[in-house]
Amino acid sequence: MDARGGIGGSLKGLDLRAEIDRLRKERNAVILGHYYQKPEIQDLSDFVGDSLELSRKAAETDADVIAFCGVRFMAETAKILSPQKIVVLPDMDAGCSLEDSCPPAQFKAFREAHPDHIALSYINCSAEVKALSDIIVTSSSAEKILSQIPKEQKIIFGPDKHLGGYLKRKLGRDMLLWPGVCIVHESFSETELLKLKAQHPDAPVAAHPECPPYIVDHADYVGSTSGILDFSKTMPGDTLIVATEPHIIHQMQKAVPDKNFIGAPGADGNCNCNICPYMALNTMEKLYIALRDLEPRIEMEEGLRLQAKKSLDRMLEMASGTVGQGDIGARQ
Repeated sequence: MDARGGIGGSLKGLDLRAEIDRLRKERNAVILGHYYQKPEIQDLSDFVGDSLELSRKAAETDADVIAFCGVRFMAETAKILSPQKIVVLPDMDAGCSLEDSCPPAQFKAFREAHPDHIALSYINCSAEVKALSDIIVTSSSAEKILSQIPKEQKIIFGPDKHLGGYLKRKLGRDMLLWPGVCIVHESFSETELLKLKAQHPDAPVAAHPECPPYIVDHADYVGSTSGILDFSKTMPGDTLIVATEPHIIHQMQKAVPDKNFIGAPGADGNCNCNICPYMALNTMEKLYIALRDLEPRIEMEEGLRLQAKKSLDRMLEMASGTVGQGDIGARQ
């Protein structure tokens, strides 16, 4: 048995869970698992939750290494908040359609074309876009932050046009929206959702505000992933239709095993197209290798980090009471 792998240096025959636990101790590492990760990764993570609060929680630990099982912008946020820690991402190709939709050079040009606007950017964006923004928002903090900005102040909101549109409709704020979308939440089918509602007429629908309006309009609850999880624990009845990435259902089933959770269907009538392909790139094997080799790791120029941190700090100042409420669940 090769200490760096399994038989002959491969991972075959290796007890990955045991090896990850060994490396976690040896590296003094904390493992973060986003709600959209596979159940096996959620169950071995030290903390499971939404992206920002995971980064904040990791910053509070004395860990030397953060292994972020999520996507690249989340690992970047962890590095912004914990520059002294090594931050590894099991697969550096784990990106995000929202981040990809908002190239920094184009966003910079858009800002320059509207100099009288401030920029509110959803946390699902690159460090470079964070550095070009005035305030970062999360789906749980956006309303509180917008309520503190004068009505006459012109606003650019990016990169998620659906979250921005939801906030425009709910709060009556006129904002310029960057035309980005989450490919997971964009894939839900209104026709298939209505069929499902007809089959379960008493079941409420919980939807993430990254969903298009034709899904959000049918929802009984609209909120962040952690908010949807909290709703599942307190909702009336025993069945909930869930319109977000379906791996959150694993946490719901653990929290309230006597209830029934149904993933909202995509255009093909099932949930397969609603699994985030970027999140799925992280595997047990890649997590093991990342802890073993401390690669691939997030590196960031200090000037960029400090500029990006300004917009994050502004959010925390304006909405510290709402950011990440209920986001964190310790590993059982």
